[in-house]
Amino acid sequence: MIYLDNAATSYPKPKGMVAAMEECIFKYCGNPGRSGHSMSMKTGEEVYHARRKVARLFGIEQPERLVFTKNTTEALNMGLKGVLRPGDHVVTTSMEHNSMLRPLKALEKRGVTQSVIRADRDGFIRASDIEKAIRPATRLIAVTAASNVTGTKMPLTDIGEIAGKRGIMFLVDGAQGAGSMDIDVEKMHINMLAFPGHKGLLGPLGTGALYISPDLRLNHIMEGGTGTDSKSRIQPCEFPEGYEAGTINAPAIIGMGYSAEFVDKIGPEVIGKYEEELISWLDERLDEMDFVTRYGPGACRKTGISLINIRDVPAEEATSILSSKYGIAVRGGFHCAGLAHKTIGTWDEGAVRISVGPFNTRRDMEKLLDAIKDIGSNSP
Repeated sequence: MIYLDNAATSYPKPKGMVAAMEECIFKYCGNPGRSGHSMSMKTGEEVYHARRKVARLFGIEQPERLVFTKNTTEALNMGLKGVLRPGDHVVTTSMEHNSMLRPLKALEKRGVTQSVIRADRDGFIRASDIEKAIRPATRLIAVTAASNVTGTKMPLTDIGEIAGKRGIMFLVDGAQGAGSMDIDVEKMHINMLAFPGHKGLLGPLGTGALYISPDLRLNHIMEGGTGTDSKSRIQPCEFPEGYEAGTINAPAIIGMGYSAEFVDKIGPEVIGKYEEELISWLDERLDEMDFVTRYGPGACRKTGISLINIRDVPAEEATSILSSKYGIAVRGGFHCAGLAHKTIGTWDEGAVRISVGPFNTRRDMEKLLDAIKDIGSNSP
């Protein structure tokens, strides 16, 4: 299988990550923070090291402000529902994933209002448009680092400066940028950063995290055991334990820590540049095919994503053919981001998303192009 669905989850994973998880499971996997024996303490130490490794990747100076979650969706829900209250106004964009838009929609029932800034046809948002939408009640600006549909990168630094200048919280969905974009919470004035472990960080499925800046108070959206202050029925507010109720997935978190360090050593900007080169080469050749329609900006303004449709071949059918006949994995449809598809003009038909990772090669691109040529030339 030629795997080109890295925007959904990365594949393959670093072998060392699997080894780190196996070592935990087979040699010392106790419940961290719940017991005083050596296995529990060893697991707690390794989770602590993993937290530091992940934090370092994003310029987070206080690792304890990084809360592990099972995915970005949980992290975004934790951030949005943890800080917003009735009467608050949020500025967001039309390129957001449903993991951002659906919690915001649900918060309307609690009296939270929102302005959705419409992107251009390439999926790009201008920071000035964000600033124009700010109201006296605006408490949060919430944007994706990069679109999961077109790959379009957002001007995070400019938006962060606006948020900082106006005293407004800034939440970034890093699902498509973490690991391939240089994201620094301090330099970009990011108050909350939600991201997965299993995509650009090359970690295992079922991992994610939310960073909360030291100046923010976060209300709980879940209560339970923390291993601390067990006599009290009140949920502790200390970070990170007070926000990681219940037993954490220690083996996966340790694997995520290994992968984060792996990415950090290479450099997200190096990975991003490599993926940009692959997509740039691919896009140039796709644009030469008169039966292919490509959406979104040029490679220098996006992550490693190319979004296309093949004339007279529905997106999900093309995806199925690529998988069953050519052994190529991509994703067709609406990518859990219907509003983004409406923005770029693919609301009715959806599109085929090709997303590369650091382990893909030029040869993968060549085989994909051959397959697309074959499908296009045989379409009705």
